[in-house]
Amino acid sequence: MAGEFVADAVLDAALDEIINNAVRLAVCSSAPAAYANIAAATLASFTIDSSDFTKANGDTSGRKVTVSAQSGATASGTGNATHLVLHDNSSVMYAINACTSQSVTTGNTVNTAAYDIEFRDAAAP
Repeated sequence: MAGEFVADAVLDAALDEIINNAVRLAVCSSAPAAYANIAAATLASFTIDSSDFTKANGDTSGRKVTVSAQSGATASGTGNATHLVLHDNSSVMYAINACTSQSVTTGNTVNTAAYDIEFRDAAAP
């Protein structure tokens, strides 16, 4: 095959799955391997909906969704925050090491910066 192509609509379908179904953004001390592991790793969480996402062309290629900055969650645990995890209350949808590692203490306020999830166009082999 001389090259590969992925239509924006295909990449958007994957992003739409996240946009339309993610209901929580968890600030975690590790990337949970499965939804059952989220509670043990969660230090704080935010309720989110489709308004917290903005879809656009990717920075390099393909498509991306920007997850809005979140603020004001009260930490429910103490630990070192290293991962942000989007989930739908039954499965992990996307976990990313997108946050600067920071110490979180129960009862303190937690905020997150905006970050991107980017799916790049397929490259020729």
